[in-house]
Amino acid sequence: MSNKTLILGLGNDILTDDGIGPRLINDLVQVIKDDDVHYDTACCGGLQIMEYLKGYKKVILIDAIRTKDGNPGDVYYFVPSDFQETLHLSNLHDVHFLTALKFGNNLNLDLPVDLHIIAIEILEDKEFSEEFTQPLKERYSEILKEVEVIISQILNQRKL
Repeated sequence: MSNKTLILGLGNDILTDDGIGPRLINDLVQVIKDDDVHYDTACCGGLQIMEYLKGYKKVILIDAIRTKDGNPGDVYYFVPSDFQETLHLSNLHDVHFLTALKFGNNLNLDLPVDLHIIAIEILEDKEFSEEFTQPLKERYSEILKEVEVIISQILNQRKL
């Protein structure tokens, strides 16, 4: 798998907007067809996510995020050096994502050297529902398009 790219949608699809990552993966697999890209979903963070990342050269994570001033449906692009401990890629019972990455690298787990994070601003992630909140439903098609453009740019970097 070392030459393949992983696009991993994170989130729980029964916790309202938290399912944005997996839902985007289900749609992106139909739109971005590339033999060097592997798609997957996961409902974990921290140390558990290292198992998904092992062996890939490039990884694109898609996850939900809640910020103080964001609007539901805003799409953000990050690389690990852009944040400290703020992304939704961890939980209260685990280490945050950057610590997990450092730990995995210290253990020589063959983690990606090229890591990208696409985060979508959400409204609700604590209520059980397989439906998005109305603001996310209304913006979903433009969110998908924006995420598709970002991913295409990342993948095209590989071919330069």
